[in-house]
Amino acid sequence: MKFRKMHGLGNDFVIFDARTENIALMPEDMALIADRHWGVGCDQLVVLDESEKHDIFAYFFNADGSESGACGNATRCVADIIMSDTGKDECSIEVTYGILNCKKKGDLLVEVDMGEPKDLRDLDLSRGAVSNPVSVNMGNPHLVFFVDDLAIDIEELGSYFENHDAFPDRTNVEFVQVIDRTHLRQITWERGVGVTEACGSGACAVMAAAVHRGLIDSKVEIELDGGVLDMEHLEDGHILMSGMVAYVFDGELAS
Repeated sequence: MKFRKMHGLGNDFVIFDARTENIALMPEDMALIADRHWGVGCDQLVVLDESEKHDIFAYFFNADGSESGACGNATRCVADIIMSDTGKDECSIEVTYGILNCKKKGDLLVEVDMGEPKDLRDLDLSRGAVSNPVSVNMGNPHLVFFVDDLAIDIEELGSYFENHDAFPDRTNVEFVQVIDRTHLRQITWERGVGVTEACGSGACAVMAAAVHRGLIDSKVEIELDGGVLDMEHLEDGHILMSGMVAYVFDGELAS
């Protein structure tokens, strides 16, 4: 099976195209491919397929082989593939929970409309230095904590809340420092993955949670370990996200 390795701000993906060959992967196969020592190495896997009404259908899988309903940075990578192949400046991508419209933004950036957040609510949860998070769904579940200082045990806290009884399907966890009303600093613990360089759906969840709490303006920069995402919260509730994408290499899996 042929694949393409890409990343968005260091959030990296192995992408397969089921339009051109049969892709038959079990969760244990995906976990092996995602392993950075024994496989190709990635945060998530993406499988592309035909869509009846849109440019493509994209399926997302976590590094442990479990399916994810959304991935913002992977969506931007897929959009870059489609726009490069078609020569168009925009495209629409069908995913499990809906349609994501994407477009080029200048020469270097790809923008995706991630839609409206769902199930936005405050929760009474706490552990150690963190408390009172915002829960939000951006096609996948997120739990957002606002903290004064990010010098906390991200791995212990992330693992604890990912597997908390309040989330039977587990959840992604974001830890966020508000620098000012146009600048946030984010670290993400991804469900089934761990700490990642960046998380697009997580940045959208952070944007929704910060607007919900009245902490930011409608346009902000979110700084992640892998770089910066430009975010905008529209009047209709949709969240736009734009940032860089990069090709790493193409490869082929041996049988």
